[in-house]
Amino acid sequence: MSRKLVLGSAAVLVFAATAVAAYAKVVSGPVMGTMSMEPRPVFHGYYDGHKDTYLSTDVSSKADAKAMHINHSAQIGKVKGLPEIYLVQGRHAAGQLAIFGSEPGEPDYSPLWSETILSWKAGAKMVVIKSDTQIDKVEKTGKLTEHDAHVVLNCPIVKVG
Repeated sequence: MSRKLVLGSAAVLVFAATAVAAYAKVVSGPVMGTMSMEPRPVFHGYYDGHKDTYLSTDVSSKADAKAMHINHSAQIGKVKGLPEIYLVQGRHAAGQLAIFGSEPGEPDYSPLWSETILSWKAGAKMVVIKSDTQIDKVEKTGKLTEHDAHVVLNCPIVKVG
């Protein structure tokens, strides 16, 4: 029985030492200030058929910033080579969300997105679009068009899947 007590005590000490070391590493790094939890609206979008959760914090268009009640940043509009976020404008299928061209873990992921507007052509049967591959397929049928909005959004994905 004393052997179990010794092993249990050793396990507790190892755990405590690991926790102290982890805390020391966090405390010794750059100081960002005191952390607190703030409620913030989140949005959902599709990437390759599954839903991701994202924030929308900044946009390069002053008019969009005002309409969306987020920060305006002209500087982010100067960033080029970004992945696309697709937004359907006008008529759309029920349940349609934003569509991302990347997500965390992908080599081209960025929290900054080049906004691309999708529009269904008159008379087209609308479907929920869940991937950029699907966008390409539907565009080839002539039922969907896209255009660059010349807007950059800061929409970090905070939860994958």
